[in-house]
Amino acid sequence: MVPKDTNNDGLIAKIIEWSLNNKALVIILTVALVLAGVWAIKNTSVDAIPDLSDVQVIVFTKYPGQGPQIVEDQVTYPLTTKMLSVPGAIDVRGYSFFGFSMVYIIFKDGTDLYWARSRVLEYLSSLQSQLPQGVSPELGPDATGLGWVYEYVLKSKKRSLQELRSIQDWFLRYELTAVPGVSEVASLGGFVKQYQVNVNPIKLASYDLSLEKVKKAIIKSNNDVGGRLLEMGEMEFMVRGLGYIKNKKDLEDIAIGINKSTGTPIYLKDIANVVIGPEIRRGVADWNGNGEVVGGIVIQRFGENGLKVIEGVKKKLAELKKSLTMYKLLQLMTVPG
Repeated sequence: MVPKDTNNDGLIAKIIEWSLNNKALVIILTVALVLAGVWAIKNTSVDAIPDLSDVQVIVFTKYPGQGPQIVEDQVTYPLTTKMLSVPGAIDVRGYSFFGFSMVYIIFKDGTDLYWARSRVLEYLSSLQSQLPQGVSPELGPDATGLGWVYEYVLKSKKRSLQELRSIQDWFLRYELTAVPGVSEVASLGGFVKQYQVNVNPIKLASYDLSLEKVKKAIIKSNNDVGGRLLEMGEMEFMVRGLGYIKNKKDLEDIAIGINKSTGTPIYLKDIANVVIGPEIRRGVADWNGNGEVVGGIVIQRFGENGLKVIEGVKKKLAELKKSLTMYKLLQLMTVPG
């Protein structure tokens, strides 16, 4: 014979009795729970897998032309030793590569990401004087390792890979970055356009010039400068000098110095060959084995709803397809998976 649980029976009877005596309150509580459930369904972040990554802040530093050992000694080591004292940091990992450095600062679980980023910025500001001249560390995007939510490619039969990369870097990337929840849009594939100055060392020596002087002349000549206002006939005219380089010829016509024997200017084209070419790259983007393409990777911001971010990106791309007709792009496609 199984004994009866009189305590549970009595509790259930009291709950039923209370519910019958307070019907209005029970209906209100039921409606509130239903509304809370609907709100949770609509606002709960949806992603492919749970984001269980550590709270981390990435410090990226460019040091062009320097080998990994120099980058390690002059950039990575000072950064890692300084970041060890950041409040809440439990681990600091530094990596040195050719031309750049990456430092990962891992924080305790539960640390607010944006609080951690602000602390890292404070310590970076006091470290600037210890780094080589012209080297400026910057924080990585406010995203995690699982922020890669969307990818697309650009294809065209009338545009080169260099032109497609320029459209991606100077048009699509900025438009998609404005979508709510997007932290960064990374470009891949194609060729990054460069104005390349190939200096002839023999001609440089014959004119008694140095590479540093050539470099400074190019920098100074690629700039707009402001003057003052001139008042004439109760009207004001703004005086300014327009000096931004717009094409290859502008670069070739930069004056580097004066020929001491003839007193005539020495132009960049006299000592160097100026060409338009691609930046050095370390990889390619291929589309189904049919050849190279240009693409973009959309990274979502930390804590955002992946489903909503993807929907926003798709909507934005649908709008941008109309603008891409001016570039005669034939396809703007999503990469599956």
